[in-house]
Amino acid sequence: MERRQFLRGAALTGVGATTLAAPAIAQQRIDFTIVSTWPRDFPGLGTSAQRLAARLVELSNGEFNVQYFAAGERVGAFDSFDEVASGNAQAYIAADYYWKGKHPGFAYFTAVPFGLTYNEFNAWVHFGGGQALWDEVSGEFGLKALPAGNTGVQMGGWFNKEIESADDLKGLKMRIPGLGGDVMAKLGASPVSLPGSQIYENLVGGQIDATEWVGPYNDYFMKFYEAAKYYYYPGMHEPGACLCLGMNASFWSGLSDTHKAIITAACREENSLQMDETNANNGIYLKKMIEENGVQLREFNDDVYASFGEAAEEVFEETRGHSDLAARIDDSFKDARATIGGYLSIADIAYSNKRNAFLGL
Repeated sequence: MERRQFLRGAALTGVGATTLAAPAIAQQRIDFTIVSTWPRDFPGLGTSAQRLAARLVELSNGEFNVQYFAAGERVGAFDSFDEVASGNAQAYIAADYYWKGKHPGFAYFTAVPFGLTYNEFNAWVHFGGGQALWDEVSGEFGLKALPAGNTGVQMGGWFNKEIESADDLKGLKMRIPGLGGDVMAKLGASPVSLPGSQIYENLVGGQIDATEWVGPYNDYFMKFYEAAKYYYYPGMHEPGACLCLGMNASFWSGLSDTHKAIITAACREENSLQMDETNANNGIYLKKMIEENGVQLREFNDDVYASFGEAAEEVFEETRGHSDLAARIDDSFKDARATIGGYLSIADIAYSNKRNAFLGL
């Protein structure tokens, strides 16, 4: 699939909406308009959102009359929040850290620097009090959010020069949202927030010097390698980026328990499927970019990573100062990182390290 094909939908306005047909046996119809922050048919992110929309129709036996709009087809990507909070649409599919300007607590429910991996995040949300805090911050804006996808540990990003020290970040214009962008600002970079459909043009045109996106599977189709050859890992900013279905709270509260259960089941299914799809494809596309496109893989050195960590601690302290709720979210997150993450370090991580060392991987 060519990049121009799947980005074309993001450039159009008011066209291209998908109405997902209901089976003839449906007894009840509930209008369910979903706006997305992703381009139509974009591999990974866009296709995951479209798969979730279709699954809601299927699991509800057609009772959900789902209309799905990709970014730019009904509203701009970053206008999705207001579209749903106002009740003009029933739901968005997005990364909630896009809304940190409304409340910094939203960032924790996508990913934060030195944060939770996919497994750690799910454990926190489902069994560690994370969902209740998410409900609290979302509820302040008339919303209800559920995890509905994850892209795992992300790459550190694409750079047009090598990053050998924190000084190399000074003055760098980098597309990086969320608290990760605040970390970069602490180190002298200039973070820029752009929807996915605008990153390539800004990178090629020189308006930005670097960008993070997701990982090899998603990044390959964006063709960032045409403008920046240095591909750094691991990303400190998004170690397990959760994507979500954010619903209008009045819409959610008016649903039956059965319909709520259907939405929850569809979201949990897609939360797992997108992570599976990402893991299955990242290695394939990383190899492809290195061998066919001349991408140079680089690892952030320990000094650079230490600089990230020091800046992140400053950002967390500032975030805590926003409100009591922000401080409680930060407390809960850090407890989960210590307890859940601490155990996984002597289980999953220790096993993987021992296995890979033995196998020479």
